[in-house]
Amino acid sequence: MGAVGLILVFACVFGVYVAEGNSMEMIIEAAPGEIATILGAAIGALLLSNSMTIVKGVGGGIGKVFKGSKYKKDDFLQTMFLVNKLMKMLKSEGAVALEPHIENPESSAIFSEYPAILHDHDLLPLVTDTLRLLVVSSGNVSPYAVEEVMDHAIKHHHHAALKPAEALAGMAGALPALGIVACVLGVVKTMGAIDQPPSVLGGLVGAALVGTFLGVLMAYGIVEPFSMRLKQVVDEEGEIQRVVKQIIIGNLHGHPPPLIIEAARVSINHDCQPTFAEVFDGMRGK
Repeated sequence: MGAVGLILVFACVFGVYVAEGNSMEMIIEAAPGEIATILGAAIGALLLSNSMTIVKGVGGGIGKVFKGSKYKKDDFLQTMFLVNKLMKMLKSEGAVALEPHIENPESSAIFSEYPAILHDHDLLPLVTDTLRLLVVSSGNVSPYAVEEVMDHAIKHHHHAALKPAEALAGMAGALPALGIVACVLGVVKTMGAIDQPPSVLGGLVGAALVGTFLGVLMAYGIVEPFSMRLKQVVDEEGEIQRVVKQIIIGNLHGHPPPLIIEAARVSINHDCQPTFAEVFDGMRGK
């Protein structure tokens, strides 16, 4: 929907302007210089106020705006199956049997069944590190303590994942002011040509105002919506970590397996939520 929204923004702003009989000539002539000034300054401010990791995250985040969450229904299903299988092994065969799988997941027969998770550098450590904690503690750890550790890890990851969206929001806040900067420079240029006829001065003033217009348009029509959508995607992607937590902590509390799995399933947003049958039919084959 991102591309459709972007097209609609430009169609409504410029299409209506032209449909009312106005000419785009002045905007087209002024736009390249004004955009270079405003966007260049905004990118410079972005680089100045953020680490390179966050700047790279902004670049990747723009792709997420159009693609959406990287996790689909099947990813949630596979995560539930994997974590459930690991917890069953811990219960039935003990920490000694589980340890080789979490220490070397690349050579694990269990993890090899779930290659997407095996190559997910965000999700895999949450699974392996948490289970490693259970193994080294030999079962003598409170479920509440494990939950607190997992909450801290999930919160830290989510906070870091939101940084690019926050950087875009900051950029959106700066764009209208930078548009005014570009406009002021245009006014300075106009004042330097004060002896010119009204037709020339009118063109210079119009070109200056294009800077304010573009700054506001880019801020509220493009960059701020991008930041809001990116935050939504980050929130959606964070759900899969809460599914992992739900299954591990539920098992540590000794809840019945169907209750644990159902609690994890209903915590998934409806766009990616598998049905009851999909989950439990899949569990029977695992």
